[in-house]
Amino acid sequence: MRLKKLLQNLDYWIPILMIILIGSGLVIINSATQTDNITSNRFIIKQLIAVILGILFLIISLFFDYRVLRDYSNIIYIFTLVLLFLVLVLGTKISGSKSWIKLGPINFQPAELAKLGLIISLANFLAVRRKNLVELKHFLFSCLYICPLLILVLAQNDLGTVLVLIAIFAGMFFIAGANLKYYFGVVGLVALVIGGTLIAHFYFGMSIPLKEYQLMRLIIFWNPNLDPLGYGYNIIQSKIAIGSGGLFGKGLFAGTQTQLGFLPENHTDFIFSVLGEELGFIGGVVILSCYFFLLWRSIKVAFEAKDDFGQLLVVGVISMFLFHIFENIGMTIGIMPITGIPLPFISYGGSSLLTNILAIGLIINVNIRKKKLIF
Repeated sequence: MRLKKLLQNLDYWIPILMIILIGSGLVIINSATQTDNITSNRFIIKQLIAVILGILFLIISLFFDYRVLRDYSNIIYIFTLVLLFLVLVLGTKISGSKSWIKLGPINFQPAELAKLGLIISLANFLAVRRKNLVELKHFLFSCLYICPLLILVLAQNDLGTVLVLIAIFAGMFFIAGANLKYYFGVVGLVALVIGGTLIAHFYFGMSIPLKEYQLMRLIIFWNPNLDPLGYGYNIIQSKIAIGSGGLFGKGLFAGTQTQLGFLPENHTDFIFSVLGEELGFIGGVVILSCYFFLLWRSIKVAFEAKDDFGQLLVVGVISMFLFHIFENIGMTIGIMPITGIPLPFISYGGSSLLTNILAIGLIINVNIRKKKLIF
């Protein structure tokens, strides 16, 4: 009865848009893996299991007030660190990153759940200190809060997730009221260090803590034609696929780059390329519009949240989604370097999909509890 009353506050567009994106993802994954019907069915079944589990957990989470998480934020933070450490001990290396734990037939990526762990624990950490973030000591202490997570994920050789965690922190820290002088000073300093390190490497031969393939991704980002059959192959084929889709696309299951196997990682990292080739510019605009309205409605929830903790939870989720969308689509069209970051709700991947659905659960939880119940 209580939950029924709470649902009167629900912005129904949020779950509707999520379902539309998930459904679109299932269709595109099916097309991307259609070259082998057995393989295609396996991918779809695993994705559907993640959808069912995610929605089940989302529904269960609505019975609990999100503010309960504040009491367990420190435990969640420690648990997240322990989980990331266990990956280094028990993890399996896939695609160059030791960021997976094998549980029987299932490969689970703890770094995905670490994103939610950071959002929840950081929301409480910043909410408590919101009025003091203009002071240098509180500013620096807050910056140190994320460092253990970044170190553990870097040790897994998962640079993409590191960037996502930084984006989450940056978005939440900004909204929490960080001193803008210090904030942009740190941003400028980081950019200067990264730029200086790359210049020192390329012009003076200084060694840097990047794997060869990570370094090549940066080089190829500037000029894919330097290695068109090697490191530049993915982005070149992605551009060809999206460009050949035209206005309306070639039709589902009819994309030549996709169906003939020219487009690599077409059901995960480059799934937007499949969408662009088979559904064209119009299909891409429809999906981007769904993302836009989902983020817009989520921003509205953040503005209407009745406490700082709830607002920062939603801001953290928005920051995560926004970076994922911009980076994934950006790398498929060549305006961002390739990092292996999936497209939310669309790309194949159970850990990622489950995390995204639970993240929507946090937004809905804040949304339905924006007002006090009157019986």
